[in-house]
Amino acid sequence: MYQLEYPWLLILLPVPALIWWLLPPYREETASVRLAFFADVARAAGMTPASGALIAQTNFLQKILAPACWALVVLALARPQFVDPPVEKTLPARDLLLALDLSQSMDTRDFRDPSGNLIPRVEAVRAVVDDFVKRRSGDRIGLIVFGDAPYPQVPFTLDHATVRAMIAAMVPGMAGPRTALGDSIGLAIKMFGASNASEKVLMVLTDGNDTASRMPPDRAADIAQQRGIKIHTVAIGDPNAAGEDKVDVATLQKIATTTGGRYFFGQDQDQLEQIYATLDRITPSNQKTLSWRPVRELFFYPLGAALALLFAYSAAMFLVTSFRRWRVHQAGVRA
Repeated sequence: MYQLEYPWLLILLPVPALIWWLLPPYREETASVRLAFFADVARAAGMTPASGALIAQTNFLQKILAPACWALVVLALARPQFVDPPVEKTLPARDLLLALDLSQSMDTRDFRDPSGNLIPRVEAVRAVVDDFVKRRSGDRIGLIVFGDAPYPQVPFTLDHATVRAMIAAMVPGMAGPRTALGDSIGLAIKMFGASNASEKVLMVLTDGNDTASRMPPDRAADIAQQRGIKIHTVAIGDPNAAGEDKVDVATLQKIATTTGGRYFFGQDQDQLEQIYATLDRITPSNQKTLSWRPVRELFFYPLGAALALLFAYSAAMFLVTSFRRWRVHQAGVRA
């Protein structure tokens, strides 16, 4: 679609005609003495008098080109543009961070798959979380694993294939044998610090209690709540175990409640799948669409046309004048 950025400048088109019509032509008068015998005086002095006045004449081309060039210049000032069809870009409005416990206890073979076979906890987590990531095409997803300390595995990205590849490569104990739950929330807060998303969600999965953090989990949850981060917690494993293998249900419930999230407990792969299906349902895709129309400037076309006309006219007049002088010169030579 063609448009003018400043169409009101077209009111300048009749300005030259108004000036010609309203203003009187320029005239200049000077005192002079009229001699009836001026030609005799000039011959006696040996001089050849020149014309006393030069009246500029306009030709047909000037009368056509002057208005045309003015119209082209005014059109260029009005900034003609070509506006392309709208271009839309969909951006994720949510940043979703997964924090997965990879302490040594995640190798415990006490989870049952849909066939009833016992499998390691980490294997069930891999399958369920991979499927969850596959369904979250509209979110930027990041990944943290934690054991003795938390480690960022993938920054927030729409490259979900990389996230899934890192999840598939998870090995129990790769982050250390203990559990640093509070520090993992602290690292998540730091990663969310550079996020401009309108919604920030952290999902924490652990099978033990915090034994390695320098920041208490409840303190980390308070900071997350102040920064607008919602935390959903998922517990797996045995809540009746002793030591680090015992799931700290109370702490996980408090973290979720403090930040406005939800707490879940999964005992087998089926329950874990249901938990992540619920998380997928309560965090629906939330995207914002940016739309703009690319604009191509066209002012240089009328401006270039005006300059080309002026150049062509000047060149034509130069050639005509040169030809006339040559003919006068040739006539003088023959005489």
